[in-house]
Amino acid sequence: MALDPAFVADCAYGPGGILIDEVLTIDVERGHVAARMPTHDDLPITREQRAHPIFHPRHVSGGLMIHMTGVVGLVHAYYVLGLRHAEGWVGYGGAIHSARFKALARPGSPLVLEGTATKLRRTPKQILARYTFRFLQDGVLVYEGDQTALWTKLEKPTTP
Repeated sequence: MALDPAFVADCAYGPGGILIDEVLTIDVERGHVAARMPTHDDLPITREQRAHPIFHPRHVSGGLMIHMTGVVGLVHAYYVLGLRHAEGWVGYGGAIHSARFKALARPGSPLVLEGTATKLRRTPKQILARYTFRFLQDGVLVYEGDQTALWTKLEKPTTP
């Protein structure tokens, strides 16, 4: 499905930081989501590469892929956990347990970004989530990771 304008409006990042154009899968029961990320030469960091066709071909930066794990986490939080940034929920990465770059992701074909919550610990104002991530391009695994994030419900400060 195309990106829901309500998700974009509620997201902690603006469109220039979201970088996905479609949510492909929402499986609440499995805690699994997938999204599509177009790739092109003008992606953040990618556009700054001093590319060489042999020694340093243009590619989707590993740093950008780590950022995209956070975006997949935002998709999961919104569609699976029902968390809303506008209601005070904010999430931050807490630990990267593993990050493996399996192949270069070249600009051109989109990436399919998959994320699955493997563990959730909930309190009324926090959710600690552990995720596995798999990013594929044309069916080839380009990134896999295991990370933890903490979602926290912040209260609006009251004025005395």
